[in-house]
Amino acid sequence: MKNLPDLSVSEKLAQAFLEMPNELPKSMQVLCDSLLIDVAGLCVAARSADYVQATMRATNEPGNCVVIGHQGRFNVATAALVNGTATHGEDYDDTFEGGPIHAGAVIVPALLAAAEKHQLSGADIARGIAVGSELMCRLCSVAPKLVHKAGFHPTAVFGALGAAAGVASALKLSQAQWVNALGIAGSMASGIIEYLAEGTWTKRMHPGWAAQSGYRAARMAQEGFTGPRTLFEGDHGFFHAFANLDTGDFSEMLDGVGKVWLSSEMAFKPYACGTMAHPFIDCARKLLAEGLNPDDVESIVCNTAEGIVHRLWEPLSLKQNPPNGYAAKFSIPYAIAVGMLRNNAGLDDYEEQVVHDPLVRALASKVSYRIDPNNPYPKQFTGHLRVTLKNGEVLEVSQGHFRGGRDEPMSIESLEEKFLANCQYGGWTLSDASAALTCLRGIRSAPSLDLSPLAK
Repeated sequence: MKNLPDLSVSEKLAQAFLEMPNELPKSMQVLCDSLLIDVAGLCVAARSADYVQATMRATNEPGNCVVIGHQGRFNVATAALVNGTATHGEDYDDTFEGGPIHAGAVIVPALLAAAEKHQLSGADIARGIAVGSELMCRLCSVAPKLVHKAGFHPTAVFGALGAAAGVASALKLSQAQWVNALGIAGSMASGIIEYLAEGTWTKRMHPGWAAQSGYRAARMAQEGFTGPRTLFEGDHGFFHAFANLDTGDFSEMLDGVGKVWLSSEMAFKPYACGTMAHPFIDCARKLLAEGLNPDDVESIVCNTAEGIVHRLWEPLSLKQNPPNGYAAKFSIPYAIAVGMLRNNAGLDDYEEQVVHDPLVRALASKVSYRIDPNNPYPKQFTGHLRVTLKNGEVLEVSQGHFRGGRDEPMSIESLEEKFLANCQYGGWTLSDASAALTCLRGIRSAPSLDLSPLAK
C-alpha cells in the first residue's frame, strides 16, 4: 500500500486486548471452563482412532506436555497438534454462529501446551483462551462465506491467528511482540477443503496444525522475529490471500473488542457431525417424535442456504451415498436419514457399519434440496424438511436456530454429561473420567498447571 497506516488493524487489536481488565467477565469464565471440559472429552473419545494414532506415530517427540488420553509426556508442538486433531476429528466440537469456526479445538490445545511448557497459571490460560477464541470469532465478520468459497477452511486459517493471539496474551508479550506474532502467524496459516472430495483426513488435523503454528509464531515474536503489522489491510494481506478480497471492512471486527465478547455465545454440539446439519437432524427427530414412520417416506425436500451447498449438499449423489463415516459427517441427506432411523447422530451413528446400512442409504437417497435466497446463514443456522409420504400427505417442519447455541445454549451440566459419555466411548473408567473432570474444573483458578489426571 502506498500510505501505511499510523495505527494498523493488528495494533488496534493488540491495544484493546492488552488493555482489558485482568478479571474476565463471568460469561467468558463460563466459556473457558466449558471449552476445557468439551475439548478434553473429545480428545479421550478419539484417542484410539486411526487418524490420532497415525498423528502420534508421526510426531511422537518427548517433552513435558500432556497429550490428553495418552500416557507419557511430549513436546509442545506434538501436544498442540495431536490434541487439536483429536478434538476436531469427530466434528463434535464447538462452533460459532456467524462463522462457522471451531475455536476450542485450536485455542485450548495451544494454551494447554504453552502453559505446561512455560509454567503458566490458570488465569494466564483463561486469558489466552478468551483472547484467542474472541479473535477467531471476530475474524468471521470481515468476509462472511468468502474464505470457504475460496477453498479454505476458516478454522484452519483463522485458527493460526487466534492461537498466536491467545498464546501471546498468556505469555504477556509486549504490544509490538503481540503484533509481530499475528503477522508471523499469517504466513503459517493453511488448510484447504479438498477433503470433501472423498472424506480424507486433512480437515481433522487443521486445528492441531493451527494450534502449533500459533504457538510457534508467538514464541518467535517473543524472541525478536518480526511480522507485518499490516497483516489485515495490506495489499498482500490475509483476506486478499484467503478470501480474494482486495479491500476489507474491519469496523465490525474492531467494534467493542476487549469489552464486548462475541465468543461468549459460542455453541456446543449435541451431534457428532458438521455444524449446519444439526437443525436438519432436529427437524427429522421432531417428525419422528410426532409419529412419522420412516418407511412411509416418499421424498424429502429441504430449504437450505446457498453458502453450505458446496460442502454439505453437493455432489448430491455422493452426499446421499457417502463413501465412509467421515464423509458422512458432511452430508445433510445422511444426517436426516440417520436422525430419522436411529433418533440420534452421535459417535456411534457415524461408524462404518451404520454408514453402509442399506436402510440408511435408501432413506438418504430420498433427500434433496432447494436454495432459500432469504436464509440468514452464516448469522444463523437453520433447518427445514418438507416430507411427502407415500399416501400423498405432506409434513413440514422448520427450526430457525442451532440447538446448543445462543438461542438454546447447552448448560455446563449437559457439557459434563457429554464429557463423561465421550470418556466412556474412549475407554476410560468412570473413576478416570471423574478425576479428569475435577482437574478441568480447577484449571482456571489454579496457580500452576497439573494435567496428570488427563494423561491416561
